[in-house]
Amino acid sequence: MRALEKKLIRDLLRLWSQGLAIALVLGCGVAIFLMSYGMFTALTETRAAYYERNRFAEVFASLRRAPQSLMPEIAAIEGVYAVETRVKGSAILDLPGQVESAVGQFISLPASGEPRLNLPLLRSGRFPDVQSDDEVMVNEPFAIANGYVPGDTLMANLNGQKRVLTITGTALSPEFIYTIGPGDMMPDNQGYGILWMSEPAMAAAFDMDGAFNDVSLQLRRHARSDDVIDRLDDLLDPFGGLGAHDRVQQQSHAFIDGELKQLQSMAYVLPPVFLGITIFLVNMVIGRIVALDRSEIGLLKAIGYSNLEVSLHYLALAVAIALIGTLLGILVGTWMARGLAELYATFFSFPYLIFAVRPDIYIIATALGLTTASLGAIQSALSAARLPPAVAMSPPAPPNYQSSMIDRLLLRARPSQRTMMVLRNIMRWPLRAGLTMLGIALAVAVLVASLFFEDTLEELIDSAFYSTNRQDVMLILTQEVNSDALEDIRRLPGVLQVEPAQMHGAILRNGHLEKRVGIEGRPATADLARILDQDGKVVAAPANGLLLSTRLASQLAIGVGDPLTVEFLTGQRETHVVNVAGIVTSYIGLPAYMEDTALDRLMRRSSTFSYANLTLDPAKEQEFHAAIKDLPRLAGTVMIADTLEAFEETIEQNINISMVVYIVIAVLITVGVTYNSARIQLSERARDLASLRILGFTKTEVSFILIGEIAFLALLAQPIGWLLGAGLATAMIAGFESDLYSIPLVLSRDTFALSSVVVLAAAAASTLLVRRRLDRLNLIEVMKTRE
Repeated sequence: MRALEKKLIRDLLRLWSQGLAIALVLGCGVAIFLMSYGMFTALTETRAAYYERNRFAEVFASLRRAPQSLMPEIAAIEGVYAVETRVKGSAILDLPGQVESAVGQFISLPASGEPRLNLPLLRSGRFPDVQSDDEVMVNEPFAIANGYVPGDTLMANLNGQKRVLTITGTALSPEFIYTIGPGDMMPDNQGYGILWMSEPAMAAAFDMDGAFNDVSLQLRRHARSDDVIDRLDDLLDPFGGLGAHDRVQQQSHAFIDGELKQLQSMAYVLPPVFLGITIFLVNMVIGRIVALDRSEIGLLKAIGYSNLEVSLHYLALAVAIALIGTLLGILVGTWMARGLAELYATFFSFPYLIFAVRPDIYIIATALGLTTASLGAIQSALSAARLPPAVAMSPPAPPNYQSSMIDRLLLRARPSQRTMMVLRNIMRWPLRAGLTMLGIALAVAVLVASLFFEDTLEELIDSAFYSTNRQDVMLILTQEVNSDALEDIRRLPGVLQVEPAQMHGAILRNGHLEKRVGIEGRPATADLARILDQDGKVVAAPANGLLLSTRLASQLAIGVGDPLTVEFLTGQRETHVVNVAGIVTSYIGLPAYMEDTALDRLMRRSSTFSYANLTLDPAKEQEFHAAIKDLPRLAGTVMIADTLEAFEETIEQNINISMVVYIVIAVLITVGVTYNSARIQLSERARDLASLRILGFTKTEVSFILIGEIAFLALLAQPIGWLLGAGLATAMIAGFESDLYSIPLVLSRDTFALSSVVVLAAAAASTLLVRRRLDRLNLIEVMKTRE
C-alpha cells in the first residue's frame, strides 16, 4: 500500500466523527431525492399499469338520457378506439346496524361479457348475475369499512323503491382509486360506496330501458382529445349532455395527480439544501486538513509526489466521505420510498404496487453525492497542489490583522476579554462565519417550512367548517326540484333551519382562457353556507354578476368589473355575458357564486334547487336519519361533523409523520454544521485556549470562547432562518396548489419559536460534545510547536 493510501485511511479514522456528520447531511439529501423520485416513480408506474390492464377510459361524459342507437355515431367519431355506454345513478343505502344512511353510486355492467372500458378488478366472490335484479358487487374499501363479505345484504332506495340487495363480490376499479362522495372533501369508505349491477336491473330501477346516461371513450394513439370532446358534445347536446372531459378533470385521476405532483416537488425543494450545506462542510473540513498538513505536503512533494497526486489525495478524502453518505442515503432512501409507496398504495386502494427504482435514479443520486463533495474539496485540493515544497515545509506566515472601525467601536463598548476574542475571531473569518450562520439558518428554514402546516390546516378547517359551512348536513338531490319541495324537507324530524342552493356546470371564458366550473346559486340571506371575501368578511351572493374565487379569477386573468362569457351546461345550455362582481376566498375547488333568484332569471326558468343545507336538533338526529332513508329523490347526504372528523384524522397522521421527519432533518443539518465548526475551531485555537488555561482561566471561561462563537452565530441565524423558512413555505404552498384545493399560508410566532428552540438545542448539544474534548486537552502536548 502506498504512503498516500495509508495516509488516506488514517485521516478517515482520525476524522471519523466529522466525516460521519458530513456523510449524514449528504445522506439526507440523497435519501430525500431517492424517496421522492422512488415514490413518484412507483406510484406513477403502478397507476399506469392499473389503467392499462383495466382499460381506464380517456374521455368521459354524463347526460340526462340518450338512446342506445346513438352509440354507433359516437363510435364513428374520428380518433375513437372504444366506447362504453352505461347507466349510472345514486341512491341512499340503509346499512344493517347503522343509524346514519350511506350513499351508493350504482353503475351498470353489460348484459353480455365484461365491460370494454373501466373494467372492475374482482377481489372476492363473483360478478352479479345478468338475470338477477337484486345482486350487486361493491368496491373493496366500502366492503372492508363496513365488514361486508359476499352473501351479505343491504337495503337501497332505488328511484323511490326500497330494495334488498345481495352482495356477490368485491372489486376495485381504476375509475375510483380515490373515492369521494358528492359534496365530500375526504374519502369516506364507510359512508360512500360504489355498487355494480347488471344493466337490465339498472335500466329497470332508473327508468333507462334502451338508454344510457354515461359514456366513456378510449382514443387511438395519435387522436386529439379536444377534437373528440367537441364532436362528442355536439352529439350529446340534444340529450342533455353535461359536457365531456378528459382524464385531467376526472375526479379520482385529478386527486392522485395532485398528490403525485406534490411528491415530485419534494425532490426539487429539499435536496439542494442538503447538497449546498455539504459543499460548505467539506470545504471547511478539507481546507483545515490542508492547513494542518502543510509540512506533510511539502515532504511528499520533496520525495517525488506530483501536484496531481497530492490534490487527488485530498479529493479522494472528500469522495470517500461522500461514498459513505451516498450509500447511507441510497439504503435509507430506498427503504423509505418503498415503505411510503406501500402506504400510499394502500390509501389509494391500488390492487398492487410496482416498486422498482430505475438504475439511472441511483446513478444520478451517486453522481450528485460525489459531485457535491468534489465541489467542496476542489478549492482546498488545488491550494495543496499549488504549495511549493520549500514554502509548505516552513511555518505559515501569521495572519496580518488590522484594526477596523468595528474593532474601535467594540473597544468603546468595553466588552469582556472573552467576548472580544469571540467577536474578533468572527470578524477575521467573515466568510466561514457567514456560511456557518447560513447552514444553521437553513435548518431553521426547513423546520419553519414543515411546522407551519399545523397552523395552516387549522386556518383551512376554520374557514371550511366554521366560517363558511356552518350547516350540520347537506341533502343532495338526484335532480333539480321546485322550491315547493322545501316544505317536505322542513317537515323532516329534527330540522331547525333549511337553506336551498343550486349548482350548474358552466364554462367560463375570458378571451382565449376558459375554465369548466360549477356556478352555485345561493340565497342573498344565506347564513348556513356563507361566502367570505379576501378580508374574511361575509358577503352576499350578488344579484348582478358573479363572485369568483381568487384562484379562478387568477387562472382566467380577470378582475372586478370585467365581462365574462358564461356557457351553461345545464338547462337550455345558453351563453351569457356577465360582469365579475367580486373576488372571494375559497380553499376548496374553483367556485363561482350568484344569487339564486338572479341565476333563475338569467337561465329563464322558475325557482328550483338541487341541494339543501340544514341544521338539526341533536336529540332528533336518529329520527332524521331514519326518515331520509325513505326520501325518493335523495342522491346523497354529507354530515359535516363526520367530514371534519375524517379530515382531521387524515391530516393529523400526515402532520405527525412529516413533523418527525423534518425535525430529524433539521437536527442533522444543525449537528453537521455546528459540530464541524466547533471541531475546526478547537483544532485552530487549541494552543490559544491552552495558553489561557495555563494563565489561570477556568474551564468554564475557556469554554465560553469556544462555545460563545457558535452560540452567537446560531442566534444571528434565527431571523435569517425565519425569512428563508417563510420563502420556502411560500414555494411549497405554490407547489401544492391545484384546481381541487389550495392551502393558506399561515406563519405564527409559535412556529418560529419552536423551530428556533429545536435548532438551538441541537446546536448546544453538538457543541457540548466538542467541549468535552476541550476539557481533556493535554496542555503540555498542545503547547508543543510542530515547527
